[in-house]
Amino acid sequence: MPIQNDLREFAVSDRGVNYFGVANLAKVTDFVREQADGLLPELALAISIGFDLPDPIVDMLPHREKKAVQVSYRTHAYDIVNKRLDLVASEIASMIRTNGFKAFPVASSERVDDKRICAIFSHKLAANLSGLGWIGKSCLLITPEHGPRVRWASILTDAPLQATGEPLANQCGDCMECVDICPVKAFTGRLFSADEPRDFRYKAEKCDAYFRAMQAKGELKVCGMCIYICPFGKQRRSKSIVS
Repeated sequence: MPIQNDLREFAVSDRGVNYFGVANLAKVTDFVREQADGLLPELALAISIGFDLPDPIVDMLPHREKKAVQVSYRTHAYDIVNKRLDLVASEIASMIRTNGFKAFPVASSERVDDKRICAIFSHKLAANLSGLGWIGKSCLLITPEHGPRVRWASILTDAPLQATGEPLANQCGDCMECVDICPVKAFTGRLFSADEPRDFRYKAEKCDAYFRAMQAKGELKVCGMCIYICPFGKQRRSKSIVS
């Protein structure tokens, strides 16, 4: 489709996005509505975009107690990447609206519900449905190329786009690296199942308490050990993924 080709070309070639996919949300309408508390416009598709994280910085995380590591990771593997994603998502949304369709860019990493500890929309859900990866035991989106070393943003839309794929088969197997390395044992080790609540696999409140304790001590909120340890992320392949 011409508009889809234009959006993909802009994201990948002009803005350097590493991952671009389109998800059909028809099968998850109820989940999306519930997570957003009915606040999101009910648009049929989600564009998923992702930037991979800089390996040299992620690989410093075992020394995250050092301020230099905290600053490097928080700045270049979180704040700046999120800003880049938000900018590209806003630009893509503008392009879609210019073509006469609706578009809602979702902030890349902003919690809106402190009780459930979640955002208004699940970026990993969109990336998963786009065929860009699978949900790992860490509850992160795992890509074959960069593992979980990717940050995501989404744009909801009614533009005439074609879904780019189906969720990839889970390739975690018997690996428990992310489960074992978690400093607060937040993961249960269960494989992802769309029919189960997140709490079966991930105790988000444990992570939240861990980060709040860091903040109380005046430290930057940095962990990321589940991102660091994943064997798929350590492969360090670098290329753009366009579905």
